Amino acid sequence: MIELKTAAEIEQMRPAGAFVGEVLTAVAAAAGVGVNLLKLDKIAHDMIRARGAESCYIDYHPSFGAMPFGKVLCTSVNDAVLHGLPHDYRLRDGDMVSLDFAASVGGWVADSAITVIVGTPRPEDARLIDTTTRALTAGIAAAQPGGRLGDISAAIAGVALADGYSINTDFGGHGVGRTMHGDPHIPNNGRPGRGIHLEPGLVIAIEPWFLESTDKIVTDRDGWTLRSADGSRGAHAEHTIAITADGPLVLSARA
Repeated sequence: MIELKTAAEIEQMRPAGAFVGEVLTAVAAAAGVGVNLLKLDKIAHDMIRARGAESCYIDYHPSFGAMPFGKVLCTSVNDAVLHGLPHDYRLRDGDMVSLDFAASVGGWVADSAITVIVGTPRPEDARLIDTTTRALTAGIAAAQPGGRLGDISAAIAGVALADGYSINTDFGGHGVGRTMHGDPHIPNNGRPGRGIHLEPGLVIAIEPWFLESTDKIVTDRDGWTLRSADGSRGAHAEHTIAITADGPLVLSARA
């Protein structure tokens, strides 16, 4: 069921978006060579405690997860692209890590993700991140009142396909509100002019993610981490936005 937020409720969601952006900024800055993924999770966990926020991940146990997630941050390294479960691994020079974080502040949720390169970048990794980031920007720009959900999906796909990447539609964007995941599902490929009408008050997370040379994913032995089927690297970008009468409002913007 899709629930539209009032203008006042969207204002009440701003602190959650600001906090999620703040945490991702801090974690991304800390992601250096030799830093343990568990350290990154601890940074996010400490910030949650200090803010009096609530994690959306730690007790999260959907049908596709082997058990409750147990951490507060997703850390997907190299061929991992989604739901990366933090574990005892120290980042190496040239690693690419996607950081995904969602939290509740004052009863409202925001969800966002960013991919960064640790140390020396590979050109192909930088290109993949650039494509994913531009696809997110295009998806946000297409989230206009009076439009259709397919406009967002088509805008995301247009960027990816133009750069030669294929698209998996098993996981994508979603509604956000009192909980992390709600209707509607927003695939990263679709047809413009199709799907539900985009109305002011709709709050969604738009999240393109692409793999370098495949659109097939497999689940890691940890029961959570999703990896590319061919070992190629992946990138992920996400923002929580509200559709307003004046256009899209990014709630999870980072400073």
